[in-house]
Amino acid sequence: MTRPAAPDAGVAPHRWPVRVYWEDTDAGGIVYYANYLKFFERARTEWLRTLGLQQHALREATGGMFVVSAVQVRYQRPARLDDALCIETRVATLGRASIELQQRALRDDSDSVMVLCEGSVRIGWVQAPALQPARIPAAIVQALQPYVESVVES
Repeated sequence: MTRPAAPDAGVAPHRWPVRVYWEDTDAGGIVYYANYLKFFERARTEWLRTLGLQQHALREATGGMFVVSAVQVRYQRPARLDDALCIETRVATLGRASIELQQRALRDDSDSVMVLCEGSVRIGWVQAPALQPARIPAAIVQALQPYVESVVES
């Protein structure tokens, strides 16, 4: 799949394939808008897994976990049943307690790759079960460093 460059791309995004199934569509046969958030969530989870960071194991080892604190999504074109999509994930900023990710859903239409949906997702590190914000553990920050566009020091 050839692809358009991500806005402000300096670090290659993680790419995760997804196929559109009946359960993903609405009565009109197009992907229900909220399901893009599910696709984005799965892509983030698989991206972390490729870095050796499995969410359940992180919680067991550190007592913490990532939670979504903000989402902004822009829908541009519809995806339809049986479409093969690619979800891109890249780190826009890494802070002490949160990460802002840029995600896009792409479809390859033989002649070109189309951006269907794009969004910004902020995930924060919290200590469970109280969900108290906390600093992201150093081992996680180290694993993320090769994928970071910018670091926020505050």
